[in-house]
Amino acid sequence: MAQIKLKIKNLKFKIVDFAKANWIMILILLIGSFLRLYKIDSYMTFLGDEGRDVLIVRNLLVKADPILIGPGTSVGGMYLGPLYYYFMAPFLLLSNFNPVGPAIAVALLGILTIFLVYKFAKELFGERIAFIASLLYAVSPTIIVYSRSSWNPNIMPFFSLLSIYSIWKVYKEKKYNWLIVTAVSFAFVMQSHYLGVLLAPVILLYWILTFRNHKNYELKTKNLIQKSVFSILIFGFLMSPLLIFDFRHNFLNSKALYKFLTVREETVSIKPWTAIPKSYPIFEQINTSLIAAGNKKIGTISTLAITIFVLYKLLIDRKKKDESFHLIIFWLAFGLIGFGLYKQNIYDHYFGFLFPVVVILASYVLGHIYSSHSKFLVIIILIILIFINIDNSPLKYHPNNQMQRSINVANKILEVTNGKPFNLAVLAERNYEDGYRYFLELNSAKVLHADRWDKSTISDTLIVVCEMAESKCDPTHSPKAEVANFGWSKIESKWIVDGVIIYKLLHNK
Repeated sequence: MAQIKLKIKNLKFKIVDFAKANWIMILILLIGSFLRLYKIDSYMTFLGDEGRDVLIVRNLLVKADPILIGPGTSVGGMYLGPLYYYFMAPFLLLSNFNPVGPAIAVALLGILTIFLVYKFAKELFGERIAFIASLLYAVSPTIIVYSRSSWNPNIMPFFSLLSIYSIWKVYKEKKYNWLIVTAVSFAFVMQSHYLGVLLAPVILLYWILTFRNHKNYELKTKNLIQKSVFSILIFGFLMSPLLIFDFRHNFLNSKALYKFLTVREETVSIKPWTAIPKSYPIFEQINTSLIAAGNKKIGTISTLAITIFVLYKLLIDRKKKDESFHLIIFWLAFGLIGFGLYKQNIYDHYFGFLFPVVVILASYVLGHIYSSHSKFLVIIILIILIFINIDNSPLKYHPNNQMQRSINVANKILEVTNGKPFNLAVLAERNYEDGYRYFLELNSAKVLHADRWDKSTISDTLIVVCEMAESKCDPTHSPKAEVANFGWSKIESKWIVDGVIIYKLLHNK
């Protein structure tokens, strides 16, 4: 008994000592946790895409229905892999099928990313820069928004950073077991968003450099080859569901990818030099979003300052061989070139694999200014950046309550349909049925998918949910398939729930 008490006492001392030594990082993690988890059920996005995802994962858990593909891409008509769905599954189960479970999982991964930014930046550039980077990452509104909803691109920052961190361990410390981590994390990157492929050149470069550095050490090279082969097999296994899907569906994904890359250059330019003039504006867009919280003036100034510093380090201050600096420059450069070749609109979530490196590079610049006897200037800059980011925090705005709205609307539909089968349609500018359908099916509602060629899929009742102004709602004449397939109809009743109009339509005989 005395030994147990002594062990508990020693453990308490260790915890206290750890807290004293790491109180700044603990404080940053607490701030990041609050900004991501506070009222997450009210702030999280829950629309058609999120409803579709939980419907699929629920089928996996309830019906043991295996998943071979993930969500479809908005551009190119391709499908991602299913890893994100398997990531969601345990959290949806633990939350008793409440969609907030996977959202909390993404938020926790976002908090873990803050710590990994600190750890990686510390190993590269020291503790001061690591603290700055983790703090900027913790308070960035854009990063927060994409850290508190269940959506496949939202896991990309963590796994992108882990991919680079692990290959750096392989290259710098010759710890070849980290290749397995690289393989797993890069598979997650590729299955969260296809633009994550822009990490591949960095990973490949440092893998090749690792071989080059050990060409004279036969034993180590053999070990590296073995671990490389094993890691490639793991990556292939994690990507194999997509291959199986392609074999079963006449290479649908492969054909879409080929078309995406070649047909009339609609999405990707095949001329690498066209990326050069676009790189700086894209870099400014990223900095404005991540570092300056949307403030264009601060974004412009920070981009100019970082660019001048990078050019100075690359072209003038070349006496020191700074491998850590070169790593983040390669990471950022390949990303910017890739975006420069992309011809469609670029949205903030596309930058997910660059979130960590942009923040680390900005912190590296601030760290160098601090070291050159300009401490007061860095403190002023940090205060301005933190103030701007906190002032634009998403928590300042009223929560969207999208999930609760879906629950309330679904409950009203359950009430008016009274357990009978019905068809469902949603009229909205940026939403579709699955957000409502999830809660309907969760409560055993008999929702039919209307097929004009199969009369058994068309019920006596059509429920139309309209999220637009009433003047724009025309449930009887909408060209939407769910409405058109139902046939001629008339409005029997109408209700308004949380600003959403619910119509009950019957066949017009």
